[in-house]
Amino acid sequence: MKILTKSDHVVVVGAGLGGWRLAEALRRNGFEGAITLIGDEAHAPYDRPPLSKQVMVGKWDLDKTKLATPALVKKNDVTLRLAVSAIGLDAAGPAVQLDDGTSVEGSHVVIATGTRARHLPFSADDQLHYVRRIDDVARLNAALATLTPGSAVGVIGGGFIGAETATALRTRGFRPVVLEVARRPLLGVLGESVSTWLLGLARAADVELRVEQKISDVVQSSDGFAVLFEDASTLDVGAVIVGVGVITNVEWLASSGLVVDNGVVVDEHLLATERIAAIGDVARFAWTSATGTELVRIEHWEVTNGHASQLAGYWTGGEETAPIVTPYFWSDQYGQKIQLLGHPRADDDVVRVSTSDDEKKWLALYSRAGVVTGIVTLNNPRALMLSKGLLEAPTSIDQAVSKSPWSS
Repeated sequence: MKILTKSDHVVVVGAGLGGWRLAEALRRNGFEGAITLIGDEAHAPYDRPPLSKQVMVGKWDLDKTKLATPALVKKNDVTLRLAVSAIGLDAAGPAVQLDDGTSVEGSHVVIATGTRARHLPFSADDQLHYVRRIDDVARLNAALATLTPGSAVGVIGGGFIGAETATALRTRGFRPVVLEVARRPLLGVLGESVSTWLLGLARAADVELRVEQKISDVVQSSDGFAVLFEDASTLDVGAVIVGVGVITNVEWLASSGLVVDNGVVVDEHLLATERIAAIGDVARFAWTSATGTELVRIEHWEVTNGHASQLAGYWTGGEETAPIVTPYFWSDQYGQKIQLLGHPRADDDVVRVSTSDDEKKWLALYSRAGVVTGIVTLNNPRALMLSKGLLEAPTSIDQAVSKSPWSS
C-alpha cells in the first residue's frame, strides 16, 4: 500500500547524496507530490568522495562532482532551498525552522543532514583546511597554488581522508608530512593486524608519516604555519590540512522530541516517527548481518545510497522488507586501493587468506565468535566481490577457507 499520495509534500533536510538520491528514487517510483530539498551550502547536491580522490589529485574539476544539474532538478521537479540551515524541527507539524526566519511545513520530513568535519582548538583554526565540502577544496586548491613545488604541507590525521589528501599532495609535487596521534593510522578502524599490514604504504609512496604525535597548537608564522608539539619541537609548513573525523549534524533536533543517540534512531523502515525519517550518515538503524542484528550508524556512501532507495520504496509502494545491505567502503591512498565489505569491529579476529608473492595484493577475513564479519583487500577488487557471499549467511572461517571464493 502506498503511503505517499499526490497531495503529500516531502521535505528533505540535507542536500547531499542521500537527499538527492531520495528525491530521484521517489520520482522514479511514481511519487507526484511536492519535494523540497533544504541545504546549508550554496551548491546543489554533489558527490563528496571524489573531493579527496579525483579532485584533489587533479583528475576532475569541481563541476564533475555535481549530482543535481539544473536539467535534473527540473526533470525531477525538486524545489531547492540552498544556503539556509535548519535550526529546529516541529515534529507535530511536521515543520522545519530555518535560520532565515522562515519555516517549511510538509506532510513528511526526511533528515539527511549527515556529518561535518571535526575541528580542533588550534589558534590558527580559521586558516586551516578541511576536505569535506566543495568550498573547502576550492579554498585549499587556491592556497596550494601560492606554494612553491616541493613545499611541506602538514596533514593532521592519518586516517582515510588524511592518507588520500597526502597522496594527492605528493602527486602534485608537494611534500606532505602526515601527523597521526595513534601508534598506527587506522588502528581504531581496521584493527591491530590490518593497520600493521598497511603501515608501509606511506613510506613506499615517499610520504613522511609520523605516528604518536602530540600536537599542542598550530599557529601562523611568517612563512606559513608552525605546528607546535608537546615536547616543544615545531614543524614549519606552508599549509595545514586537518582530517580528524566528523560530527553528526543533530544539534538542530535538540527540542524535536526525536530519539537522538549517536545519530537519529530509526526503525526498520528508517522512520523516527510515522512521518519523519532519517537516512545516511545521521541515521542510527537496525542492521541485520550474518551475525545478527545490531543498532549501527555507518558512514558509507553505499549505505546512504541504499537508504534512499529503501525509504522511497517503502513510502511509494509499502515495501515491508528492508533490502539486505552489505556496507562497502573503499579508499585510494598512496597509490594503492583498500576495499572493505561488511561492518567488522576493530577488535574482531582477522586472518589473511590470500597474498601475492610481493604482498602488494591480499585478502583478509574478519570474524567474531568464528563467524565472518568482514572482508578487506589490498589491490584485489575482483577477489573482494567474489567473496561477498560469505557475508550473506552465517559462514565460519573454516567454511570460508574451504570455499575460497576469492580464488575463482
